[in-house]
Amino acid sequence: MNEHFGTLPDGTPVHRWTLERAGVRVRVLSYGGIVQSVEVPGRDGRTANVVLGFAELDGYLENPGPYLGALIGRYANRIAGGRFELDGRTYALAPNNGPNSLHGGERGFDQRVWEVTPVEHGLRLTRVSPHGEEGFPGRLAVSATYTLDADGALRIGYEAVSDAPTVVNLTNHTYFNLSGAGSGPAGGHQLRIAAARYTPVDEELIPTGVAEVAGTRFDFRKPRQTGSGYDHNFVLDKGVTAAPEEAAELYDPVSGRVLTVATTEPGLQLYTADHLGAPLSPGAGIALETQHFPDSPNRPEFPSTVLRPGDVFRSETVYAFSARD
Repeated sequence: MNEHFGTLPDGTPVHRWTLERAGVRVRVLSYGGIVQSVEVPGRDGRTANVVLGFAELDGYLENPGPYLGALIGRYANRIAGGRFELDGRTYALAPNNGPNSLHGGERGFDQRVWEVTPVEHGLRLTRVSPHGEEGFPGRLAVSATYTLDADGALRIGYEAVSDAPTVVNLTNHTYFNLSGAGSGPAGGHQLRIAAARYTPVDEELIPTGVAEVAGTRFDFRKPRQTGSGYDHNFVLDKGVTAAPEEAAELYDPVSGRVLTVATTEPGLQLYTADHLGAPLSPGAGIALETQHFPDSPNRPEFPSTVLRPGDVFRSETVYAFSARD
């Protein structure tokens, strides 16, 4: 189902699409590729929206910083100093996080209107990012396909091609609260991440290397409460994979709802939303952003995010929902 959701200040219309299958209902906006809501049942059979979002378009326009539910690009997470070198040339990006570039710059993919085409059990969103947008090289043609599997799992598949060497890191920035959006802090959820290592960061949240999680507060190899104070990338044990493999599980003891995240990506950013401000509240949701590592263009030891002409960037992440006692 497609409905009008609002109009941007320049007159561009924004539409909302509703997907429904196996008792799961998902609403997606053409603006920012935003996942506005995901309604799933709990152990008692009652359905609730389990992601943070705004009821009106103005909420997203007035509060872009949290990136609620948005499709993130061209480069998810941070690039140190807002610059990187590729093939001997230095590229200066738009700094929007102190001196660093965050989530694609001042106006990333989260603030663009995407073309939306229905596909079987889902939607295909497309746009072309012109050469030089936010300082990134190459004309980048991007697609993101949102579908619901037979069991109601939300599957997001990304593809991109470029006419010049560039860097690409795409993700979705949905915040989950399995008790229900607006139900209070999500810090009591139980989280498991299949990662024996993570990337420590400096005061600007730029990675300083790779470290073991053993004996630290970053050890989520066995389920435990998330609490607060996390905005860190975890190095998934599985690495880059051709098909999605399980990376994390989030469980809410109150509702019984379970979120299982599977991905082809090598990293997962855990953000406990400590800096959300009004009209939201700190800790109201948990973001589990599948990705390549922050600042990879400046860290040759990290998995590469370089995309060259003739190659295709592909990534896929699956958010599966269930309930248990």
